[in-house]
Amino acid sequence: MKVTNIPFMAMRKIVAMFSVLLILISIGSLATKGLQFGLDFTGGTLVEVKYDEAPNLDDVRAVLAQNNYSDVVVQNFGSPTDVVVRMANSYTATLGDEVLVALKENGKVGVSLQRSEFVGAQVGEELREQGGLGMLLALAIVMLYVAVRFQFKFSIASVAALAHDVVITLGVFSLFEIEFDLTVLAALLAVIGYSLNDTIVVCDRIRENFRIMRETEPEELINESINQTLGRTIITSMTTLFVLVVLFLFGGEAINNFSFALLVGIVIGTYSSIFVAANLLLAQNIKKEDLIPAPKEELEDELP
Repeated sequence: MKVTNIPFMAMRKIVAMFSVLLILISIGSLATKGLQFGLDFTGGTLVEVKYDEAPNLDDVRAVLAQNNYSDVVVQNFGSPTDVVVRMANSYTATLGDEVLVALKENGKVGVSLQRSEFVGAQVGEELREQGGLGMLLALAIVMLYVAVRFQFKFSIASVAALAHDVVITLGVFSLFEIEFDLTVLAALLAVIGYSLNDTIVVCDRIRENFRIMRETEPEELINESINQTLGRTIITSMTTLFVLVVLFLFGGEAINNFSFALLVGIVIGTYSSIFVAANLLLAQNIKKEDLIPAPKEELEDELP
């Protein structure tokens, strides 16, 4: 692919303001509205039923709503005739039978109860804490790896770019009140890995060019490095996005939130690998002396 000559770094102040605006909106929404945690985090009841014939899930949701069961998630489970209903209702010994009676619609529908289980709030709280700790641990390991593999300024830029991606993705979920469950948490961890990969490619080219283009100013050098890797970045992102769009449209409700989180995360991650990480390197006054070891001074002969 032909190497472009787009002046990315000439736009860095505008882009920085745009990123700050997105982060402020995201943090504001997270602080005021929070996340709509799913059953995995809040606890509740899970009811699995088996239909004689594959039902329309929208009809199942409508029947439950008519019987005053709100805040439910209805999904197929394994086969089109097996349906799982996840409810925020407190668990009771008879809740499964009560849901079954509602779904039978006075005997019009052939459906049987397979199981009715309680997911306790204690389990939800434990999962939430472990999920958050897992994400922090992932960022800490990334920071350590980049510091060892590259240089500390690259480490700061890379981790800040990853945090930028995660905060904005969480902000989208908070702003549009989309349910946040364990599949979304898994998607966020995948976004960290994907975005890091893109950022590392750009950083590696910047480091290499600092060693080759020794007379070039850092801003011009970083701009040249981004243009050299732009083709690879766009092709990788587009092929991934095509797959995710198909998953989002046709993958079913079970992975809708997962694929949506990845879609948002990869778009933001691609943007941050081009603009945010490189911008932060310039903000830290990165220069060739940071990457090229100083020549060792010749040992003076101390002998008379």
